[in-house]
Amino acid sequence: MTEMGSALERAGTRIVDERELLARVRDGDERAFDAIFREHYAPLVRCAEAMLHRRDVAEEIVQDVLLALWQRRGSLVVEDSLRAYLFRATRNRALNHLRHVAIERKAEPELSAVEPPDAVAPSAMIGDEMNAAVRSAIGALPPRCREVFELSRVGGLRYAEIAVTLGISVKTVEAQMGKALRVLREELAQWLPGGG
Repeated sequence: MTEMGSALERAGTRIVDERELLARVRDGDERAFDAIFREHYAPLVRCAEAMLHRRDVAEEIVQDVLLALWQRRGSLVVEDSLRAYLFRATRNRALNHLRHVAIERKAEPELSAVEPPDAVAPSAMIGDEMNAAVRSAIGALPPRCREVFELSRVGGLRYAEIAVTLGISVKTVEAQMGKALRVLREELAQWLPGGG
């Protein structure tokens, strides 16, 4: 057998093994999940770290991706290889993290322009309070609801893209966004025009 044929055979075996492991994970087999974790963790971390330039954040993102695989194992649809699915999910989460960091940086005032605390204008303090209230309200959303909201508002993803990224239906995305906006309106009523 040629070297190319041997490589294709190994790749074919890996795909069969991945499908078998994924089927076992769907059935709740923790050992199969552990095998997937051990096989993919290090390469996924390297991929995320290359994008983020921070090992700690890369590890957290990969752990989140693999945790989501386990949590959504019953409804998970992997159309291509599991490896491709995991790398795509890791890349998407890393990009979302980078977008989030960029937005946070834009929101931070320039350090050189900041006045001493005793000279801060009342409107700046109100702005800080409002920003803290928004962060707190978003942080208090249920996890899936918050994830959908952040992918939409922070990540700039369309509902269909969020559905694909999270492996849920567009209707579920719409429902979660509706819930997030309703909760945020209630939590932030005092900051809205005509609010308490």
